[in-house]
Amino acid sequence: MPPAPRLFGDNRVYERWRWQIFAITWLAYFGFYLTRKSFSVAKIEIGEGTAIGLTQAQMAWIDGAFLTAYAIGQFVWGVAGDKYGTRKIILGGMLCSVLTAVGMGVSSTALVFGLFFFLQGVSQSTGWAPLSKNIANFFSQRERGAVMGAWCTNYAVGGLVASIYAGYVGQRFGWRYAFIFPAATLFVILILFFLFQKNRPEDAGLPPIEQYHGETPAALDKPDALAGEADGSWKVILDVLRNPVVLLLAGVYFCLKPARYAILFWGPKYISDKLGTGMAESGFLSALFELAGPIAILVGGVLSDRVFGARRMPVAIISLFALAVMIYFLDDLPATRFVLGATLFLIGLLTYAPDSLISGTAAIDFGTKKGASTASGLINGAGSIGAIVGGTIPGFFQKQWGWQGVFTFLAVAVLLAALLLLPKWNALPASQRSPTQQ
Repeated sequence: MPPAPRLFGDNRVYERWRWQIFAITWLAYFGFYLTRKSFSVAKIEIGEGTAIGLTQAQMAWIDGAFLTAYAIGQFVWGVAGDKYGTRKIILGGMLCSVLTAVGMGVSSTALVFGLFFFLQGVSQSTGWAPLSKNIANFFSQRERGAVMGAWCTNYAVGGLVASIYAGYVGQRFGWRYAFIFPAATLFVILILFFLFQKNRPEDAGLPPIEQYHGETPAALDKPDALAGEADGSWKVILDVLRNPVVLLLAGVYFCLKPARYAILFWGPKYISDKLGTGMAESGFLSALFELAGPIAILVGGVLSDRVFGARRMPVAIISLFALAVMIYFLDDLPATRFVLGATLFLIGLLTYAPDSLISGTAAIDFGTKKGASTASGLINGAGSIGAIVGGTIPGFFQKQWGWQGVFTFLAVAVLLAALLLLPKWNALPASQRSPTQQ
């Protein structure tokens, strides 16, 4: 296999655009998290015994409305990203996200919360797949493990900052501002995205990334039936949707995502139940789960490139087996700030490495540059169906099962993900295999 291209080449104009696109798309997905996390933090101040008085079951239904819309949207916007390009989809999604966050900030009933959070789910689902395609257009396959490892820190950092930000402004100014301040911040990011983003190098008057890196088509996309197909053609899209590895990754991500979203949506509430902490401290401690994300994602991406020869599966499989064990024993650990915080940090390390490799790097590898948005949308759509489970089960069943019952369910799902992926330990996309592997 040829060596990976240098991350920083000699053409200053091309490199400026590459890293400008990296930065603005990173910031865009980071920004989406600002309006996504507000409700999980606000739950502490709008639950039973407060002026709003939402029950735990009502909050679960509201989460379910968001997650259902998010799952459906992933499938739709994944295909739309290939058909219509990143720019239109993201700008529209950001604007809708801002407006719906403000709507939640002025709401007072479960029905209205649910309606606006459903619309927030539609808005949020515009982000991942089209932005992944944007990165695929500016960075080639053999550098993608390291690049996507760095880029995928956006959702880990975004979740971390969003929890702390919403918790702080909600504690200081009231829970309604946990929605309004993040919405205003996302609107600023929307303006920056409008000013600095391009869909492809060709839109900036530059050659395609293949030409810039002197790579043949065989080193990038499927060289046979799809070689003459344009980005976003229905032939490319249907080929991606039939790809057995893409379908397997979708199934694996369906099993992994409940654990991540149970902690994202219910982590502050779990910590408050265990320690009796308020909104700000609960948001901060739960954010340690996401603090681990950037480290795990960076290390996972580099290891998959440098240690495992661009194989994404070994890092994911090892992490998934360890994660299943950690989640199973979480509720048996001493209920102290240090132990809970440290354990959530470790669980974050083991969650975000496989999460980013499956939903980001491997999705683009096996979906190819031409079908990157469709592959990301399919895999993340399946994962988002799993997220519905993880985001609602604590609300519906925690009182009957206890937290240990919830964590046992999540651990079994993660173990199943590891077992499904295990046979693909050495899997590589067709374009990266040597002639003897074809």
